[in-house]
Amino acid sequence: MKKIIPITLMSFSFFGLFSCGAKVRDLGVEDFAKSVEDFPNVRLVDVRTADEYSQGHLRGAVNFDWYDSLFVDNMSAAFDKSAPLYIYCRSGKRATSAGEALSKAGFEVYNLAGGYLAWTEAGEPVTKYEVERFLTDGGEPVDITLIKHGSLEIRYKGLSIQVDPVSEHGKSTDYAAEFPKADVILVTHEHGDHLEEAAIAALTGDGTRLIMNAASRDKIGKGEAIANGESVALPGNITMDAVPAYNITEGRERFHPKGNGNGYVLTIDGLRIYVAGDTEDIPEMAELKDIDVAFLPVNQPYTMTVEQCVAAAGMIKPKVLIPYHFSQTNIDPLPKLLPGVDVRLRQMR
Repeated sequence: MKKIIPITLMSFSFFGLFSCGAKVRDLGVEDFAKSVEDFPNVRLVDVRTADEYSQGHLRGAVNFDWYDSLFVDNMSAAFDKSAPLYIYCRSGKRATSAGEALSKAGFEVYNLAGGYLAWTEAGEPVTKYEVERFLTDGGEPVDITLIKHGSLEIRYKGLSIQVDPVSEHGKSTDYAAEFPKADVILVTHEHGDHLEEAAIAALTGDGTRLIMNAASRDKIGKGEAIANGESVALPGNITMDAVPAYNITEGRERFHPKGNGNGYVLTIDGLRIYVAGDTEDIPEMAELKDIDVAFLPVNQPYTMTVEQCVAAAGMIKPKVLIPYHFSQTNIDPLPKLLPGVDVRLRQMR
């Protein structure tokens, strides 16, 4: 069974520079950057507040607030202790305290000396997008950038797969400046919050493959049409299955009629990612097997209510559920309603 929480299997030549008894080992910006760049499976944690994290953070960093009274418990639940943690805060003070607490809990901890301020003063790159990292069966990292609403980027071995890229919907995105040219662009359906020609143009380079439902292809006059039940092979030995996405509640069928839109299941070296598109808890979800990560829309009345999302998760049984496309719907109850699922509430408004 694959591990959803990423782990680091390597050791570093500079470990020997530190005292074996050190509780928290400080690394300068150069060494910290080298560890992140050279070892993509590194477990990187931003211990600042959620507001600070949202203003900018190191790419690939996940956020656990040191001021949270359950910080150590939450970290212990999220990470095993078989590999080191790399942490940072604003200036280094909070991360030192957090590192000492984590060290007492059994973790090996490396702290960015000078914190985020030192990192940015050195001109190192940051991002405002949250990134979730998962490992394939072969131990390769898959980074999923949570851009906004229904827009995602999935990156694997240098390949970039964009899902429903839209420049303006709650958060402005300059795709030309912020993301590389895509190897694959997937569009679930033709609504304006999922299909935008300008974003597609900004992401299209030589060899970019554009795949979408038939109505989207007809709307913009280009791309490959794929229907529910069809499969395609993507670069990087990735397989993708188009699955149904539609409304079933009486009166809502007009929003997303059956047979029109797609959801997509991507299988990347054994890691299975389900991006549901705009749908309710349709019976076909029970046919989905071995889903590691599921993106389910919770945006009543157009997609699912919270209760429908719970029902959908009960059919799919994903290891990790990330609600998306939720607009103003209150998704806070979901973790308690799905105790057997790793529910990750992220900024996908």
